[in-house]
Amino acid sequence: MSVIELQNVSRAFTVSRRTGWRRTRREVRAVDDLTFSVEPGEVMGYIGPNGAGKSTTIKMLTGILVPTSGAIRVAGVDPSRNRLKLAKRIGVVFGQRTTLWWDLPLKDSFAVLQKLYGVPRARHRENLATFVELLDLGDLLDVPVRALSLGQRMRGDIAAALLHDPEIVYLDEPTIGLDIISKARLRAFLAQVNKERQITVILTTHDLDDIEALCSRVMVIDHGHQVYDGTLEGLRASQSAPRTLIVDLATSHPPITIPGTTVTKIDGPRQHLTFPTTTSAAPLVAQIAADYPLVDLSVTEPTIESIIAKLYATPPSGIGNS
Repeated sequence: MSVIELQNVSRAFTVSRRTGWRRTRREVRAVDDLTFSVEPGEVMGYIGPNGAGKSTTIKMLTGILVPTSGAIRVAGVDPSRNRLKLAKRIGVVFGQRTTLWWDLPLKDSFAVLQKLYGVPRARHRENLATFVELLDLGDLLDVPVRALSLGQRMRGDIAAALLHDPEIVYLDEPTIGLDIISKARLRAFLAQVNKERQITVILTTHDLDDIEALCSRVMVIDHGHQVYDGTLEGLRASQSAPRTLIVDLATSHPPITIPGTTVTKIDGPRQHLTFPTTTSAAPLVAQIAADYPLVDLSVTEPTIESIIAKLYATPPSGIGNS
């Protein structure tokens, strides 16, 4: 049974604009006829350009906003009608805002949350000990939240969102502004928590490395419309993004000529050949090894950034699900 269900959901806003002495109003649909479901334990990347409707969708899923039309069920209830009941079953992390108390030590924020959510003390202590260890928060518990770095605060926010054992967690830009080490630590933690506790995760992010590291499914929206829903592999295939053979030869050599490949760059003895995603690399590698003085070779997949950019440039009518 799906833990999140949206059926023909739209959310419209009225925007006013003054021109001279006249004021005009127009309706803007931030989300337009959105339908999808999410299964328990699934990690779904929810991505799109600024203004695509991601934050509006998350606000409707948490009950902050009410849909203009359509129906939403989260954990079996209508979010807008059951905000308090649902609050105990979900966790939310906003990358640029904190749910922690600014002037309190981190441990006191965790204590307040235990009271707010009514978590049994033994369970709270167990969860806290686990998250403090996994997120390396031990030396930070007595530090006021305002004195934490962005990476430290983010680790605290994620622990806070999980302390009450939510079934669903919404992560809005959880790695924004973090350094490479902090990002890797958070990704490893989230992957472990999802695997061990089967928490359903909806991840909105502009850092597509987060998507590749964590998500089994990706949904792309643009101007409130769903333009793709499927796996990363399916997304790559849907846009026909080429793969690249990076070939190191013993000496500089004229462009390699093999049917089905295109030499896009030559740098001394190194050549870059692109070929379709649907083509196996094995016969190409065998032919290069037989016909050229091969020293080394590697295959690179198309970057997710290039695929998403190509997807946005495709008219919506030409994009299907996978």
